[in-house]
Amino acid sequence: MGHEHSHAHGLTGTGKHRKRLIAVLVITLAVVLVQIVGALVSGSLALLADAGHMLSDAAGVFIALLASWIAARPASDQRTYGYQRAEVLAALANALVLIVISVVIFTEAIRRLASAPEVQTDVMLAAAVLGALANLVSLLILRTAQKESLNVRGAYLEVLGDLLGSLAVIAAAVFILVTGLYVADTVASLAIALLILPRAWHLLRDVVDVLLEATPKGVDVQMIRAHILAVEGVVSVHDIHIWTITSGVPVFSAHVVVEDAALGARGADRVLDKLTSCLGSHFDTGHCTFQLEPASHSAHEAHQHA
Repeated sequence: MGHEHSHAHGLTGTGKHRKRLIAVLVITLAVVLVQIVGALVSGSLALLADAGHMLSDAAGVFIALLASWIAARPASDQRTYGYQRAEVLAALANALVLIVISVVIFTEAIRRLASAPEVQTDVMLAAAVLGALANLVSLLILRTAQKESLNVRGAYLEVLGDLLGSLAVIAAAVFILVTGLYVADTVASLAIALLILPRAWHLLRDVVDVLLEATPKGVDVQMIRAHILAVEGVVSVHDIHIWTITSGVPVFSAHVVVEDAALGARGADRVLDKLTSCLGSHFDTGHCTFQLEPASHSAHEAHQHA
């Protein structure tokens, strides 16, 4: 006997925050344009690296927005969960782009270490300060939303990295003004490349967890098992599966063995109501499927999972 609770899919985590992402996209593209012009005028590799990083961030936000639109398409007989996984695939593409950008920046910086060219620090400094201020505004826009979506979190982490990158460029410009050592520009480029990699790795790891249908972070399977066993009439529980379709859409299923007497008239309804209420209130899992099995039938069940 199966029971489905809360069939509505609604907006995904990214879909809820499209306006925030659009605002960040506009801000980021504007700063990218300013920084590219500034890098060409000043000759700063660090500023160009920061612009390239921000351009990749803009591409990531655009992909997230596109994916959120695709994910909102209704489910069908061929795709029973709709296109909600599109957001996860977009986050995967975003992580891979970040890795490529960091490798390109790192390679060019190593090449320039031998002979650091002269840069115009006034232009470099002005563009970097503008970038830092824009990144700070974007961080404030995404601060609360980043907890609800992998893609929004990816955008937030990228903007945070951009802010650190802009601060590195500012520090390099000030250092050059004080010492006249242009190698600081190349060193800042290396720092920006190294800032990108850890963020890309964390995002990639989260995406892989979703694609491998790992248990969502913060969910204690043993505690869930204990709560289910505490429901009156429940004898045992097996084949517990908890995974994530996309950000903000956790899914739970389990086979629950119940005393035969508890499955009498309206007994199954009472057990199911208690189970769904328990999962929804204690573990914020609204999409639950339970297969109720009478204890007398348990010997016929082939357990696929503990």
